[in-house]
Amino acid sequence: MLDVRNATKRFGGLTAIEDVSFGIEAGTITAIIGPNGAGKSTLFNVISGFYPATSGRITLDSIDITNLPMHAIARLGVARTFQTTSLFANQRVIDNVIIAHRMHTKSGLFDALLRTKREQREERESSDRAYEALRFCEIERYADAIAGTIPQETQKRLAIAIAVVAAPKLVLLDEPVAGVTSEETEAHAGLIRKMAQTGFTIALVEHKMNLVMGLADRIVVLHHGRKIAEGTPAQVSSDAAVIEAYLGVAAHA
Repeated sequence: MLDVRNATKRFGGLTAIEDVSFGIEAGTITAIIGPNGAGKSTLFNVISGFYPATSGRITLDSIDITNLPMHAIARLGVARTFQTTSLFANQRVIDNVIIAHRMHTKSGLFDALLRTKREQREERESSDRAYEALRFCEIERYADAIAGTIPQETQKRLAIAIAVVAAPKLVLLDEPVAGVTSEETEAHAGLIRKMAQTGFTIALVEHKMNLVMGLADRIVVLHHGRKIAEGTPAQVSSDAAVIEAYLGVAAHA
């Protein structure tokens, strides 16, 4: 589904990622791991169009998305969450999800002003899909709550609901369990498993290795912006370069 070939991103004299290549198959969970500063979030930013690549090529279902703007890549079916959850904090939970779905509808200013049939149909559809996404993420009871007042783990689930409401081909989860408790982490892992079982293709950046090893079908390891290993959890966990660069550091932390 996603093919990343020789992706490089430079910021002036700083190379954040260099010559990174890997693929993601439909219906799988792929984890991107590595020490702080390895380039994981930058890689997500390049894939999603938040940053333009300096060089390399990225395709989604054989469509070249390299350096397309973020909104265009989102319309082609790539959704993402961010390490720091970004919400309309003063709006209702349900409204946050409705807004995310409306970016994929076709009604314009003319439709909104005249309340055309298309506007009314898409408004109902967005509301229905938003409630479905909240139910999927098991937070429908918070639908009318103000987003900034709900617990952090619920905000993480809301971010996923926003990402999946338009049924994307690929969901990029950037540290989905950062800042939550171990019990909440396990519950969140269950949600990610459910996403995969439902047919979503997932790539995630995560530091919690127990979560990664229990979820991922494949793992890509970055170090100093370069890929140093790729494989199944068993292959990666026994790779000497990975143990030295990341797992070994974590084990001695």
